[in-house]
Amino acid sequence: MAILRSCRCLNCITPPFMLRKLLESSDKDVQKAALDTLLASAQLRGERNVRNLFGASAVPNDGMRTIFDAGNSNNLQSAAMKRSEHGAPDGDDAINRAFDGLGKTRDFYKAVFKRDSIDGSGMRLNAFVHRGVKYNNAFWDGQEMVFGDGDGVIFTDFTRSLDVIAHELAHGVTQFTANLSYHNQPGALNESVSDVFGSLVKQWSLNQKAADADWVIGTEVFTPGIDADALRSLKAPGTAFDNQLFGKDPQPDHMDKYVRMSDTEEGDSGGVHINSGIPNRAFYLAATNIGGFAWEKPGNIWYEALKASTEMTQFQEFAETTYLKAGALYGAGGMEQKAVLSAWADVGIHVSVALTDGRGQLAAASGGADLMALTGQIAALSAQMQSLVNAVSALKPETKPATKTKTRTKTKAKAKAKR
Repeated sequence: MAILRSCRCLNCITPPFMLRKLLESSDKDVQKAALDTLLASAQLRGERNVRNLFGASAVPNDGMRTIFDAGNSNNLQSAAMKRSEHGAPDGDDAINRAFDGLGKTRDFYKAVFKRDSIDGSGMRLNAFVHRGVKYNNAFWDGQEMVFGDGDGVIFTDFTRSLDVIAHELAHGVTQFTANLSYHNQPGALNESVSDVFGSLVKQWSLNQKAADADWVIGTEVFTPGIDADALRSLKAPGTAFDNQLFGKDPQPDHMDKYVRMSDTEEGDSGGVHINSGIPNRAFYLAATNIGGFAWEKPGNIWYEALKASTEMTQFQEFAETTYLKAGALYGAGGMEQKAVLSAWADVGIHVSVALTDGRGQLAAASGGADLMALTGQIAALSAQMQSLVNAVSALKPETKPATKTKTRTKTKAKAKAKR
């Protein structure tokens, strides 16, 4: 049975820095749409969990889908149910795209990881389309998916992108596993995991091998006239877009370029949408180095590492966990473990020498492929340190007590002489 975790954040696909840049647009309609989206997102974050609208979103039900039409209202409680799991397609393409995207994502987790829906226990999947007027975002609020229509100038209907849908639902998977905090490095890992699995769902649906995939997120959310490849690129962080509207993609691809930002809304909670480029690049490198279908060995390694992570897991810890999981799943010192080690090193994150033979080479012992090994190594080092402390203590001469006794004897003798 899944552990019910409360999502304490709003996970939006559009980075806030892009929306803030649009506030500088000379097009007043673009400005207003960007401002309204920022204000709406801030309000929703303030409310934390939006709500469990119909009291059934978390009820186990084999991942059955229900799609609602918000009718361009911000009040989702008035949304009309338009399509259910066994219902016929609707006349609205956005409703059908949301329905299909939820289904493909659900089926991916079932087929690849034997995971029953987002929470692992058959959680019902609810989604709402046509949220607000010209709302430039899509989000997972901890209980359901919500899609905006876009402003029609920069952004289009967010249901058009399967990897965006899968990205947002992956936030739910993270919520019910590691529950990574949405701040600083854990938050960037949270975003990266969603990008990784968003891309994997798309590759799986297209039956693409790692070498053939585009490795980008959200190509379809831009209108045809916008000069932008995508929202993000896992293959080449920092290259998804470069234009006057958004500026240049700020994602780093190496720890040397890590962007330190304030842990505020203005600072993107410590740059969670920006620094996610570093672990994104690591996954791309590991997947292409291993080869074949990325959702198989590389995806399995990342999925198991996610389940072994905690709310405050940092980049270094996650890298070492993926290394250990690669060894546990496919053999210590094997090609998969070497590919993972090399991928993290290429983005400036080096697996601790405690997990290697001390020369930077892979440890051959099978025990090195399990997190228990690391715990054992730390315990052994602590024991050695304590033994050293005890040995040093044993060498110290016990002269002080004798000196004090001698001094006290002399003092007593002087006192008697005076008397």
